[in-house]
Amino acid sequence: MSKTIQKNSGYKKYVVSTKLQYFKTHATKIEKTFAEELSSSMNSDLKFINPKFFYDKKGSDLFEKICTLPEYYPTRTEITILKQLQDELASYLDGNFRLVELGSGTSVKTRLILDILSKLQDNTEYFPIDISEILTESSEQLLKDYDDLHITGIIDTYEGGLEFLKNFDDKKNLIIFLGSSFGNFSPNAGYKFLQKINSMMKSDDLFLIGLDLVKDKLILESAYNDSQGVTAEFNLNILSRINDELDADFHLKDFSHRAIYNVKEQRIEMYLKSLVNQSVIISKSDLVLNLKKDELILTEHSHKYRLSQINELLEHAGFEIKHTWLDDNKHFSLTLASKKSDLCT
Repeated sequence: MSKTIQKNSGYKKYVVSTKLQYFKTHATKIEKTFAEELSSSMNSDLKFINPKFFYDKKGSDLFEKICTLPEYYPTRTEITILKQLQDELASYLDGNFRLVELGSGTSVKTRLILDILSKLQDNTEYFPIDISEILTESSEQLLKDYDDLHITGIIDTYEGGLEFLKNFDDKKNLIIFLGSSFGNFSPNAGYKFLQKINSMMKSDDLFLIGLDLVKDKLILESAYNDSQGVTAEFNLNILSRINDELDADFHLKDFSHRAIYNVKEQRIEMYLKSLVNQSVIISKSDLVLNLKKDELILTEHSHKYRLSQINELLEHAGFEIKHTWLDDNKHFSLTLASKKSDLCT
């Protein structure tokens, strides 16, 4: 076992089998972070909730349902690109690579990458990093389908998981960040996060990122306001999570879902709208929240990009772009990058 793991007292190790183990941050650490972040973000002029808190078990399940909706193009479009790039991606994978995934979810798209690695190497290591415990369920299913797979899961934030991985060993990593999740970051935070990823990469590591592209407003708004109301349920579920975990008294019937595309800022903005004047207590955040009728709580920004912006962003963060793949409609992109040679140590 790595010395890094042995010294990391912030995690508890769980061994499920010889092929599956995972490390989880202590529950008190997650709860404290949740409570502290809400105490700050809900006290600001524009109240907001970090979208990473969407993904408890129910939230993760709802998001997987969103991914199958006819209006929600990103998932099926990205899968189409992944199926088409398999031979080309393999040409960049020289030697054995460990697969590291940020935000693994149920690992549906992960299989397309594992299929490539399984053809190129006898054994494959997979390190999924996800804040939700859905990671353990999806990992057990993957092991049923891949005989030569070994999984070490990390149940934590992306930043925590990356720190865990840093200096873990000398094996090459293929780090993937799929599903356009990067769009949830503000431009400044996103840039810093890319620098974070770059800083923990070795000279021969690779990074594959999925990014949603700027397109027609109607297509974008339909994707986040689906006709079945699943996205609305997903958005409102974050209030249920606050009720359950932080002893709050949100009444979900007093809120509605709202999603609009801000053309100037190139982003979808998702909100919870207060339908009445109301007061909410969040006990574990020591917070009394007073909301006016029609007041908005921001729950997500989903930024969209132009190809020129993607190239500039990655290069400024210290990456060298290897290749970018697009779907036929140019709705979505997958970009493979390495650490710039002049930054490698």
